[in-house]
Amino acid sequence: MARTEYYDDPSAPKPNSMVVAASAVVTDESGRVLLQRRSDSGLWALPGGGMELGESLPGCAVREVKEETGLDVEVTGLVGTYTDPRHIIEYTDGEVRRQFNVCFTARVVGGSLAISDESTELRFIDPAEIPSLDMHHTQRLRLGHYFSGGGSPYLG
Repeated sequence: MARTEYYDDPSAPKPNSMVVAASAVVTDESGRVLLQRRSDSGLWALPGGGMELGESLPGCAVREVKEETGLDVEVTGLVGTYTDPRHIIEYTDGEVRRQFNVCFTARVVGGSLAISDESTELRFIDPAEIPSLDMHHTQRLRLGHYFSGGGSPYLG
């Protein structure tokens, strides 16, 4: 199923669902960031996805990283909350979502990289390479907050 992301676009369709989601900035010992090229959009993104009933947001981040990358992670901190109503995600099945995302930091504790049906490529990427990647604005925003390291989580 393909998806289209809109940001501050007056032609974006009206949302018909609200999804609570978690994502994670997973880094290796060299400070490189784990990114995936999404199979539904072709864009680079942090691993993450919608929370399931019965799980916590940190638990959602851990599960989504495992499902999408094959890696076991431990949540180590909070990058921020992302609730901008100008960000709309439209899927080909008719869902048009507004997403509430909480982005965490995490470290690898096990597993091995494995591409899932949600990605076509997985890589730990040097921060200097990130500006050249085809990536949605909202992903860049999360990474920017992570790299700024202001000490306080972003609340937006």
